[in-house]
Amino acid sequence: MSGTAALVALVAGSEPAASHAAYAAAVCAGAAAWSLTGRHEGNRRARLLLAGGAKASTRRSAVALQDRWREATAAARARFAVRAGHEWWCLLVGALAALLGRSWIPAVAGLAAVPLVRRWLRRRAAGRLAQERETAVVRLCGAVAGELRAGRQPDGALLAVDPAALRCLGDAGAAMLAAARFGGDVPAALREAALLPGAEGLAGAAACWQVAVEGGAGLAEGLERVAGAVRAQGEQRAELRAQLAGPRSTALVLALLPVFGLALGTAMDADPLWILLHTPTGFGCLVVGALLEWAGLLWVARIVRAAEGAAEPPAGAPAPAPEADRYAQPGRSWSK
Repeated sequence: MSGTAALVALVAGSEPAASHAAYAAAVCAGAAAWSLTGRHEGNRRARLLLAGGAKASTRRSAVALQDRWREATAAARARFAVRAGHEWWCLLVGALAALLGRSWIPAVAGLAAVPLVRRWLRRRAAGRLAQERETAVVRLCGAVAGELRAGRQPDGALLAVDPAALRCLGDAGAAMLAAARFGGDVPAALREAALLPGAEGLAGAAACWQVAVEGGAGLAEGLERVAGAVRAQGEQRAELRAQLAGPRSTALVLALLPVFGLALGTAMDADPLWILLHTPTGFGCLVVGALLEWAGLLWVARIVRAAEGAAEPPAGAPAPAPEADRYAQPGRSWSK
């Protein structure tokens, strides 16, 4: 007899109580197995899904919060830069130095430095704008010359130019386009725009335009020569600026040496700010050193301006207008 038959016979021959107990034990064992496998697996999957959703939601909330914070800080920086200006950092630095040195003198010095730094920043911004206008003049002359060689008339060539080349000229560029569109005096508009810093080359373009309108001269060639002259002048200025970068950086490093000295003294627990601000000898050294520092910076700035002024054409030098007189031969086409 096999083992299965023996087991059946054993169960059949057992007492009813034993059979009921075995059946109950089997049912309990099955319920326990189901609870250990199926139900717990479902609960585990539900917990994983809910945890994943919670993590994803938390991650999205964190990203949204970071975006809002970034936008808020960018807006605050832009609003502070527009309303207050970067020169007010001098007052902040002075107030910090006043707190560290326990004296009101750095705060007053920082407040006094605000107008000086503002003037320097405005002069620097004006220099960048002048350089952009110079580049725009080169682009404008080259673009108009190209349109003329393509067969357009002068007014149509000016209107076909990319407006981005005239954007930095502001109202003067708009006046040039209006004169070309409505049959106005384009040379007068060019001469008016040439009064802007960096757009002096438009005086030569106005002369070429005037000669071309009156005598039928080759406007394209004259504008190309004006663009070449302005480009050469800009390259010469850039080369000079590159040569002056070394002296400027040296002057900047020498000007910052006292700051490094103060930091080194503070690191050595010498408390140089207290000595400079609260003792007569230290205060005298501070005043003399500040005066010498200012004199050195002015001296270096004067040398740099003198070198840059030597590279610029004289103020009374004629504009490139005589260059256009060679093309004032009647009968020549616009594109020559």
